[in-house]
Amino acid sequence: MNFFETDESSAVQALEDAQRLAYAPIAFQAARILRDSGILSAVENDMNGLTIDQVMEKVTLPEYGVRVLMEAALGLKLLVRNDGVYRITKLSHFILHDDVTRINMDFVHDVCYQGMFFLEESIKNQKPEGLKVFGAWPTIYEGLCNLPAQVQKSWFAFDHYYSDKSFPQVLPHIFSTKPKSLLDIGGNTGKWAIQCFEFDENVEVTIIDLPEQSSRARAAIESKGFGDRIHFHTCDILDESHPFPKGFDAIWMSQFLDCFSEDQIRSILKRCRESLAPDGHIYILELFWDRQRLKASAFALQQTSLYFTAMANGNSQMYDSDNFIQYIDEAGLEVIDRKDFLGVGNNTLLTCKPKKA
Repeated sequence: MNFFETDESSAVQALEDAQRLAYAPIAFQAARILRDSGILSAVENDMNGLTIDQVMEKVTLPEYGVRVLMEAALGLKLLVRNDGVYRITKLSHFILHDDVTRINMDFVHDVCYQGMFFLEESIKNQKPEGLKVFGAWPTIYEGLCNLPAQVQKSWFAFDHYYSDKSFPQVLPHIFSTKPKSLLDIGGNTGKWAIQCFEFDENVEVTIIDLPEQSSRARAAIESKGFGDRIHFHTCDILDESHPFPKGFDAIWMSQFLDCFSEDQIRSILKRCRESLAPDGHIYILELFWDRQRLKASAFALQQTSLYFTAMANGNSQMYDSDNFIQYIDEAGLEVIDRKDFLGVGNNTLLTCKPKKA
């Protein structure tokens, strides 16, 4: 769906939007503190609304702080005020209670906010220059296990939420061909492998990932009693001299390829093609910004691309599906099935096979 073909804003609306962009970093932090300090919850919990003095009795911030935050909340459309009494808005309801909004806000604050100061430098250098706020790793993936605890928590919550909710929908499709061996590329914490083991008692899974992530996945999988059906192949996925193990009935990548550049995607897919058993399938679960039901979802994915630019690796993004399918074609594969709008994040599942000679 394309929400971006026309500009229907009035001049007045465009001017208001311009001011919101100009103050966006300040507005974001104000909204987050209004949420986390309990101010919005306090107002929401009183049907009659609250004055600033009444809010003061329910939170642990000084009067000055409460006043400037609540007045800022009016312009942010988080509160309305009549005769000095503040009441909640629909926007505040979603800030307080919508899981996706909470996860995204935590991710932006904990993972992205400081590093986004270096976005322009990242674009020019094609490196994640913002990552320097946490460490000197080439990409965020090498440093993931060494990030501060709260940063890790928000990163994994963001990473898992959008894919994990799709797993129950895609498992029957993938196991309809009864694969006995499955290669899970970018296995992360092992959640997908565990669900495969629980879904099919005969499948064996091999995970390809970096050593740190593989160790974490191994511990999680073995704790569930599936240690006899899991195998690991640790390597740097970008090392083209390092072939993937071969002979798999199915290859699985969940929100993995968006972590790489166009050339890197082609390289990975070519090696996937070489790893397939005859009649094997490659399954790619991805979020595409042009395959979303809601404009807000497309917007969020477009902005997430800038996280990859400044923080993750400097050269990847959340892709447009037409471009992505072109990379699949250039890798010698064809898409034989596409399922859209899976899970809460409107994931797309692409089923691929090698092109016929």
